Parts: sequence; structure tokens; C-alpha cells
Amino acid sequence: MKEIGHWINGKLVKGTSGRTADVFNPATGEVQARVALASKAELDGAVADAARAQVAWGATNPQKRGRVMMEMVRLINRDMDKLAAALSAEHGKTFPDAKGDVQRGLEVIEYCIGAAQMLKGEFTDSAGPGIDMYSMRQPLGVAAGITPFNFPAMIPLWKMGPALSAGNAFILKPSERDPSVPLMLAELFKEAGLPDGVLQVVNGDKDAVDAILDNETVQAIGFVGSTPIAQYIYSRGCANGKRVQCFGGAKNHMIIMPDADLDQAADALVGAGYGAAGERCMAISVAVPVGEATANELVKRLVPRIEKLKVGPWTAGNDVDYGPVVTAAAKANILRLVESGVAAGAKLVVDGRDFKLQGYEDGFFVGPHLFDHVTADMEIYRKEIFGPVLSVVRSNTYEEALKLAMDHEYGNGTAIFTRDGDTARDFANRVNVGMIGINVPIPVPLAYHTFGGWKKSSFGDLNQHGPDAFRFYTRTKTITSRWPSGIKEGSAFNFKAMD
Repeated sequence: MKEIGHWINGKLVKGTSGRTADVFNPATGEVQARVALASKAELDGAVADAARAQVAWGATNPQKRGRVMMEMVRLINRDMDKLAAALSAEHGKTFPDAKGDVQRGLEVIEYCIGAAQMLKGEFTDSAGPGIDMYSMRQPLGVAAGITPFNFPAMIPLWKMGPALSAGNAFILKPSERDPSVPLMLAELFKEAGLPDGVLQVVNGDKDAVDAILDNETVQAIGFVGSTPIAQYIYSRGCANGKRVQCFGGAKNHMIIMPDADLDQAADALVGAGYGAAGERCMAISVAVPVGEATANELVKRLVPRIEKLKVGPWTAGNDVDYGPVVTAAAKANILRLVESGVAAGAKLVVDGRDFKLQGYEDGFFVGPHLFDHVTADMEIYRKEIFGPVLSVVRSNTYEEALKLAMDHEYGNGTAIFTRDGDTARDFANRVNVGMIGINVPIPVPLAYHTFGGWKKSSFGDLNQHGPDAFRFYTRTKTITSRWPSGIKEGSAFNFKAMD
């Protein structure tokens, strides 16, 4: 049985706590590895070592840190297929989807090559008589990231890249469900020239999380996961005086106006709703057609597309549209929520409850589901399902559709499909959601913009990647200086005099 440990001080090490967790092959349901779960002592030791290594790294000039990121880009591209294969084997997502996971993380590392530009301060000449004023951005020291299972390459890179290029040491606590890729990325950072100890990858569960939250040396924490855990980490971290950003759950709506291209909208919904088995915080899980005629035509187009979806293991390559969910518990929760929708009176138009894949009967596969006539009081509408389930909530007017998105407790992403520019502009201006798509179903910003939701999808003042990341991982120091007049006449300013 493969044993997975930690990355400490530039090398792979075994865990010493004696506790482990199973890592499954989601396609077969079999245990393929065991990952060590760190104790508080192991976590605290990693933080102490990181703090010592950070001193020299923080003093390294920004362009040299940028060269490490530049080499990291080359290495990730070199090992793209290797990383994607390892990711698929533990997570279950298809190989093309896994490559996309790595690619979106890579784009943030590309952005970090230019970190020197983001770390510049400001200068005011003659702010007063003989007085100059300037500011500088300095690293926090040791920062930490607690990242989820659904993007085991992308989100760790979103956290590590800006934190490291800003001069911090970084403690990564990845998901114990698919831990191999973060360790592979740590090895690549070492190959790229990152000094030992500056990046530590510590696998663990709640014990490790609490140790991060309570460790006095850790200055900042970034988290992505469910809203209840986000609230817990945010409140406990802030209570301990840390800078904290937490990103939680989502229930992303897509409004379809009567003038929309319904074939385009249906294709977008299938890709955004069922890709990666729906295990995306930016997945569209609610379709809101405006008007009965729009709803009827949309459902008519959705059904054959959904019924043609191919579900299978990642090893099938391009022949599958999505793979299994990550664990048996995740599958059970999805099917429980589907049953709650049926019990509440929603119409299950496409029923994937009895889906079985020959040869993979013990895998964590969930067939695609489509609900129609879902209402806002149903659990399947209120809760984040995180599975291949799309709900159609019919609305009579644009204002009614807009209100659905605005009244929901989550505000991560939303989209509108329309040919009318005025409607699209009004929607973008008014909706209280962090990321908006206009005829774009999954509006994930590129690396030089910032990623983050509103309401119970986000806790903290700053977003992920883009300029906000460098604000989060640095603190500003402002200096006011005045120099008294010296003796100018007769002074010998030459090389000999200055020796």
C-alpha cells in the first residue's frame, strides 16, 4: 500500500503521528494509498522551520523570486500530463478536466513572474518642507493555505504563488482526499530554485487545521471549502489576530431570457452543470428561464443533451464527459438530496439514481439528474449539492429571476444569457454576486483579475489571485523622512574620499 507523508524542509518525510486516512480510487471504490495525518507537534515544527527559512527568502529581491516562478512555469508545462494523470487517479475527474485544473493554476504562477511590479510602494517628494514620504510593501512572514479536494492543483497554486513571490514562507494543508499533486508541486518548486523550508506541505485533518489557526507564528490563512468550515476558520483565525480570507459554498444561477439563443444556453448549462461531476464551486446548478415558453423550450433542448452524457473513469480519455465523485459519502449525500427533491414535488425529468457502470459497480459514479418545477423553498434549491444535478426554477419575469439570485444566501457566481445589452448591463450592475457571466456560463476571472464571491460565499475583505493576492500577503509600511541641511561647500565627494 502506498504511504503518503509530508513535504518538510525540501524533502518527503513520513508522518510521525501514527494516524492516517484512506485515499480512494473513486472509479473503483478501492483504497489506493494512505496519507499521514499530522499532529499539532508536526505542524508546529513545520511552521518553526518555515519561519527560519523565510528570513533569507523575504530578503531576496523580488525579481529573483520572480525567476523561481518563471522556472516553475517551465516545469509545470514539462510535467503537465504527469500532474494531470496523478490528479485524475485520486480525484476522478477526466484527464482533459485535470489538465484544465493544472492550467488554471499555472496561469497564476505566470502572473507571479511580475510580482516586483505588484510589490512597489509609493513616493511623495516634498510632502512638507524638506520632507519626503514613501511606502513599502513587506511580506507577512509565514502564511498558510487550507485547500479543497475539488481542485488539488489549481487552488494550491493560487495560494502558494502569490504568497511565495511576495516573500513569505508558506504552509499548505491540502485535502487529505487527493494529496499527491500538492506534494508533486512542492518538488517542482524545489527544482525551480525555491530554498528548502520556504514551502512546507503538511497533510492532515481538523487537528492540523486547528494547529494552523492557533499557531502564533502563522500570520495569514487562506481557505477554500464549504461555508460552515469557512465560517469556523474565519472566526477562529480572526479571534487569534490573523489575517484570514475564506471562500465557501455556492448556488450559481443562470438566467435565460426569452431572446437568448436556447441551443447555446442549453450547451452552456450542460457543460457548466455536469462538468467535473458538478464538483465545482462555479458550477451552474440552477437554470432560471424567464417565461413558460422559454422554460418549455429550454427543457426540451436539455433532456437529449443530458441523456447523451457519457460517465466513466478517467482512463477512458476523451470518451467520457465526467467521472465519479470523490468519495462514497459524497455520492450518498447527492442521492439523498435528489430524494428530497422528489419528495418535495419537483419533477425529476432525467433520473440518474439507478446509474451503474459495468465493471465499476463499486465506484463513486452518479448519473446525471435534471429537475424541473423546482421552487425556492426546496432543499435542493437552498443547499449546495456539489454533484451532477441541475434544477430548473421557472420565473415569470426578469425581475422575478433577478430576485432569486439576489435573495439566495450564496453569492459566488451567476450568469445571464440574452441578446439584449441593456438587460445584461442592468443585471451586471444590480445583482449582488461576486462574479458575473454575460453569455458565459462559468465566469472565472483570469489570473490578473481577482476571484471571489459575496454573501456567504466569501469571508474577508480581499479576493484570491490578481492584485488582491499581493495586498493580502503583504503589509504596508509608510515612512516620513526629513534630512537636516549638511555642509555642502568644500566637501570632497570622490571615490578616494569615500573609501
